[in-house]
Amino acid sequence: MLLGALRTSLRLNAAEVAFSFRRPLASRSFGTAAPWSRCLSSAPWLPRSFQRTTVANPLRLSTTASRGIHWSRPLFKPSLSNSPTTGTQAAAENLPILPSPAIGRWLMLSSVLVLGIIVVGGVTRLTESGLSITEWRPITGVLPPLSHEEWVVEYQKYQATPEFKLLNHSISLEDFKSIFYMEWGHRVLGRLIGLVFVGPLVYFAVRRQLPKPLTLRLSGLALLIGAQGFLGWYMVKSGLEDAILETPGAVPRVSQYRLASHLGLAFLLYLGMFGTGMAVIKDYKFATGAAWSGFKGNIEQALSNPLLRSFKRQAWAITGLVFLTALSGAFVAGLDAGLLYNEFPLMGGRLAPPADELFSPEYAKNSDKSDKWWRNIFENPTTVQFDHRLLATTTYFATAALYARTFSPALRAALPPMAKMATMAAFAMANVQVALGISTLLYLVPIPLAAAHQAGSVMLLSAMVHILITLRRPGAAARAWRALQAQAKQSK
Repeated sequence: MLLGALRTSLRLNAAEVAFSFRRPLASRSFGTAAPWSRCLSSAPWLPRSFQRTTVANPLRLSTTASRGIHWSRPLFKPSLSNSPTTGTQAAAENLPILPSPAIGRWLMLSSVLVLGIIVVGGVTRLTESGLSITEWRPITGVLPPLSHEEWVVEYQKYQATPEFKLLNHSISLEDFKSIFYMEWGHRVLGRLIGLVFVGPLVYFAVRRQLPKPLTLRLSGLALLIGAQGFLGWYMVKSGLEDAILETPGAVPRVSQYRLASHLGLAFLLYLGMFGTGMAVIKDYKFATGAAWSGFKGNIEQALSNPLLRSFKRQAWAITGLVFLTALSGAFVAGLDAGLLYNEFPLMGGRLAPPADELFSPEYAKNSDKSDKWWRNIFENPTTVQFDHRLLATTTYFATAALYARTFSPALRAALPPMAKMATMAAFAMANVQVALGISTLLYLVPIPLAAAHQAGSVMLLSAMVHILITLRRPGAAARAWRALQAQAKQSK
């Protein structure tokens, strides 16, 4: 019995010793995991369950004691500590950092939050709530009014705005609270996105779990989040100017130029987070043995195929077209152009309105009317709606043509399987988006349909980016780790 107790005590002490090695095993350089693992595997004073510190899965080091003690920590680089060659271990120590799937999931979560704020921003505009808060207070503005006196103060500030004087002069305090909370929620969500993105970014950067180029790219996105907050206030400020009261027939609204800039920057933030997050996840899977976009042949040979390169260029062009169409939708929203010509495909019984209506000289501000063309394109509601229709129709048929190309036998043999599925998904989303756009127009821009249409533009853009990601060459770090793992397997 005494001998058995002593043996049990030694096993538990060994468990504590092995557990204390957890920090070095999860160090910032994955190559440094190898010396510790070799130390543990060669230690004769540990039970066998502790000597076997490396497992078949190269992404996880785990140790299990005979008494059921278990711990494991996912690493941020594939581990090659079970390699039998010293040369492979030395090569592993010099490989670049490969971001973990946790980083990809964090970026995807951030992109979902940006999608949410785009939709909330659209609803805020549709409910005419965006001008209810007349000040920009990045810190103290987190809290809404908490007492009746504070609500009265905010209400009095709103009463001094052109929107109240021209449109909402009969609004009550309770009605004001409803539009105030909508704009307040939009701003608080923007602050939440900043915290969710910047906090983990600092953590991953300090722990050196991000390669330097990715750190710089994500830091740029963090700066864009701050710029987006400033641009949002700059946009709101355009609707609070008293000059609107001196313009005959003017309607209090934000500048359509600033609205399009605000929405366009939100799209860029979303694409940066979504595209980078998806690339990180796919690179990690490729580094650990997964097939590239479901393709099991030679990647370099496939990427050099002229048909595949042509397909990729066409996908890039359509992605830009989708982005441009979405921006044109911001001008439609800013000018309330969706309330004109609520029919499709005709406009007033014809495919296009009269030329003198599309390019009216009334919108020119120069004495020689030299600015008539570009001002009508961006400031004439009729022209803005016509341009959006034209861009949307072009986008739809371009997406259909891209999908039709996947049925070509030659291209079908060259395309990765996931690229084919992504193209089909993009065309399906284009159909949904067209249906939402036409329904929004025919039913005089109801809030649910209009919000869904704006969200649909982001989803269509996501589908196009997904196509590009499936055709993307794996990153250098992913290729290096995959090659080293293949070398380690061959040397066994």
